[in-house]
Amino acid sequence: MQTVSIDIVSDVVCPWCYLGKARLDQAITNVPDVLVTVNWRPYQLNPDLPPEGVDYKQHLAAKLGGQAAVDRAHDMLRELGKAEGIAFDFDAVKISPNTLDAHRLVRWAATNGEAAQTAVVGMLFKANFEEGRNVGDHAVLLDIAEKAGLDRPVIAALLTSDADKDAVKEEVGLAREMGVTGVPCFILEGQYAVMGAQSVDVLTNALREIAEMKASGKPN
Repeated sequence: MQTVSIDIVSDVVCPWCYLGKARLDQAITNVPDVLVTVNWRPYQLNPDLPPEGVDYKQHLAAKLGGQAAVDRAHDMLRELGKAEGIAFDFDAVKISPNTLDAHRLVRWAATNGEAAQTAVVGMLFKANFEEGRNVGDHAVLLDIAEKAGLDRPVIAALLTSDADKDAVKEEVGLAREMGVTGVPCFILEGQYAVMGAQSVDVLTNALREIAEMKASGKPN
């Protein structure tokens, strides 16, 4: 069995990243003969937001150029989400958070293994987009950490410290230096980039092609 590694550069408040995760999950099930390893990498769409966040609707309207543009984007995303089993509830979202602490949690989850990290990412997406919870709130992050099997007191202590803040910011900076200007970005085998929330077919084919290339012994 061939192994294909994927680094996913994403932000937990990016709806396209949530779609991308769902589509990748399906693509992975489509290639049962390939062992796919996943590592989540941080990106911040809004790194300059204050720690407490800002009003979601006002922020998005300013960013997209008015409420009509927001409504169009949300309508499209709701339909795309339905196809992937995602129940986007944008009306429930009240805060656009600074996601630095959420990314720190994702980083710490990796110490418990790939499954724990992916579980935390999935719960962060769901909390933000389906439950309208503020993923910049430490109480929300602690609930997610505990549900994923992480040690709540340890995570609580880490969140109140500056642990890994600089490391996350450095990773975000490296992604930008690599040319990542939008997310999600799937980096396969450390060198093949697939940008955006591509279709299940595109992701499935990419996994198959790289696995076949490795099996044939062709240089990457």
